[in-house]
Amino acid sequence: MNIAFLYNVRRHYPDPKDSRSQLEADFDDPKTIKVMISHFKSIASNVYPIEADEKAYLKLYRLKNKIDLVFNYAEGIFAKDREAQIPAMLEMLKIPYTGSSPLTCAIVLNKVRTKEVLKNYHVPVLDQCVFENTDLSNFNLKFPVIVKPVSEGSSAGITKKSVINNIADLKKQVNYLIKSFNEPAMAEPFLTGREFSIAMIGNPPVILPIIEPNHKLLPKNYLPFDSLEVKWYFEEEGHADYLVCPADISNQFKRKIEKICLASWKALNIFDYCRVDIKCDDKNNPYVLEVNSPPGMIPPEASMASYFPLAARTAGIDYKNLLKEIIETALKRYKK
Repeated sequence: MNIAFLYNVRRHYPDPKDSRSQLEADFDDPKTIKVMISHFKSIASNVYPIEADEKAYLKLYRLKNKIDLVFNYAEGIFAKDREAQIPAMLEMLKIPYTGSSPLTCAIVLNKVRTKEVLKNYHVPVLDQCVFENTDLSNFNLKFPVIVKPVSEGSSAGITKKSVINNIADLKKQVNYLIKSFNEPAMAEPFLTGREFSIAMIGNPPVILPIIEPNHKLLPKNYLPFDSLEVKWYFEEEGHADYLVCPADISNQFKRKIEKICLASWKALNIFDYCRVDIKCDDKNNPYVLEVNSPPGMIPPEASMASYFPLAARTAGIDYKNLLKEIIETALKRYKK
């Protein structure tokens, strides 16, 4: 079959001290894209790599009669709803593709909208305050809180400076995020409990082995959460024991997490695959922080710390067969 692979290329490695470098945190470096293309070539008759830039629509239009399926790994460029750009183009061109619809992609990129939808479906989420500017008059949470950009992934804008204990620092960090990312900032309670990432695949979805980072292994100057420093530096340094998969949890708690993830999938109308990130409070109550659709899919040749492929490997699915399973899952959906 003929596969088009839609992606975005990162030119700058994310640096906690340089917010400009974090604007491409959701993208993938050239090495990763090259390795992914080689995997697609091993399972498809023809592969059309297309960077999801301003010219992507023109390329898709010219190739639309040759493409059987698009593997949509694109984050889009510009604007707060950028993850909806490629799915919307593909819908217009009537080209089948992997992953969720334009509406779902737009919602899940926005952490605030995601939690509003999930809350409406009785999925446990944290209270939040949203700031369009440095007017903090609507702030009604107890410290400590964590402050994040509303529509960024891959821990962009989330560093050890994001955990706030007073109004003055909150105002400073909100101002920094709004100016750096040109979007609102949000605050939510900072939880210190266990953290989990849950990969899901299929329609209806199968839940892959749950991942838990072992925060006890972090250096003393790292806070116990999935910050930019942890994700882009500590994890990539090859600390083999840091990402525990499968997580050491009871069957009862595992079922509780799985129920939350399945409810999130249904509420957001996810297709094919996603990853749900969950954080617990000090009483072990789990809350959904965000949903990633599409999730990161870095092949093991480029990184052993990419969560979704790690969960798949634990389940006995190598990278090539993981791509095949996602493709076959999407194709079945279009044949219904």
